[in-house]
Amino acid sequence: MSGEIQLVKFSRVFLCLVVFRDLWPTYSDALAVSQGKVLRPTLITTVSDANLIYEFLLRGLVIDEDNNVGMRDQEMASMRKGRVFLSLINDDIPKTVQAMEELLVLIEEEEQSFEHDYFQTLILGIIYSAYQARERKEESQQQAWSGVLGRLANVTLVQLRKS
Repeated sequence: MSGEIQLVKFSRVFLCLVVFRDLWPTYSDALAVSQGKVLRPTLITTVSDANLIYEFLLRGLVIDEDNNVGMRDQEMASMRKGRVFLSLINDDIPKTVQAMEELLVLIEEEEQSFEHDYFQTLILGIIYSAYQARERKEESQQQAWSGVLGRLANVTLVQLRKS
């Protein structure tokens, strides 16, 4: 099985787990606003949304020289959910191994107060890290991104088991 197919299937499993475990959203918009939180778009709220994200991954993503993610299928990229997906992954996901590890430390330290924003970040981080691990030419960079990917997957599974 090719690396890209494995990547897509791996992502599909996590997307389905998210939907079926009801991890999004965990608090109401009104409560979030009253607490001074900035509302970010929620990417996945239904099984249809998870299937659409799967289609995005199946059609392929590309990472440019500035580490911005784009979709190979421009029609899907122009869809509302496609724009939200690209916005979240490009704006909210750390773009370096060091920054991703710092995020992981933050998430691991705050295990008791795990919020849905972190979970969405974990899923998008898994997608981004998997693509980076595959795209990097240097073996040391591949191993670094693979290590981050493994930690992200582990934290995600721990959170799924807790809920």
